[in-house]
Amino acid sequence: MIKQIIQYPTPLSVEFSTDVRQFDETLFSLIEDLKDTMNENNLQGLAAFQIGSYYNVAVVKDENGEILELINPRLINHKGRVTTEEKTAYFPGRSANIERYEEISIVYQKRDGKDASLRASGALAVVIQRKIDYTFGATFLHKMGKDQKDLFERGVDIGLSDYCPTSFNRDKILKVINFLLIVMLFNFIASFVVDASETLATMWEYQLYGSYGALLLNVIYFFYAQYEGKRYNSCSSCQIGNIIGTTLVSLVKLALLMGLSYSSM
Repeated sequence: MIKQIIQYPTPLSVEFSTDVRQFDETLFSLIEDLKDTMNENNLQGLAAFQIGSYYNVAVVKDENGEILELINPRLINHKGRVTTEEKTAYFPGRSANIERYEEISIVYQKRDGKDASLRASGALAVVIQRKIDYTFGATFLHKMGKDQKDLFERGVDIGLSDYCPTSFNRDKILKVINFLLIVMLFNFIASFVVDASETLATMWEYQLYGSYGALLLNVIYFFYAQYEGKRYNSCSSCQIGNIIGTTLVSLVKLALLMGLSYSSM
């Protein structure tokens, strides 16, 4: 039976596929659905994830047009690198140059449950790697570098809401805040070896200016971080807590440092 292929803007899952344990009619029906849907859409391969099933199953066409049924596939070895232009059904009409392994070895199971292995190279190796990506809830977007993602984002008019990055531009603001706090800490420590009242007064002024700067940067960080976080809907709930927590910790550090400085200068 022909199934509908998941496409943007339906969010991508970040869940792993579930390995097949029961080799029964339910599995066989899923495989047939994958074949029918793949042929109907003139594709070289299709993973179960792409039609809404979380089972670790994929079908691909080999060099001779024969359909390989890959159940619980695992990449166990690879060799070489190759960059090819890829398309994905998730972003219809879009393509990108992606680096892949040139040759791969995989293990998988057949529909009768027996173990099997396969070595592939060239186009077949690329297709298999792409389908295995789907078992991790990913498309080629997750293989791109930051600059390439930005270009792709502009071309497809999306906000990268389908995954949660590990670094943000707001982290740069945090680095400046932390650097400023470290400078203020050294200024505070230095005050213990200074006796001249005029020098201490000057050092206190530096602490005040530093605290104003750190406070302003914290405000900027708080609001910019929320603005940036809205681009990543799939992890926005955890981001808000992190943003608030990070800001509070930074302000507590600043308050403690200024309190100690006030009492000693």
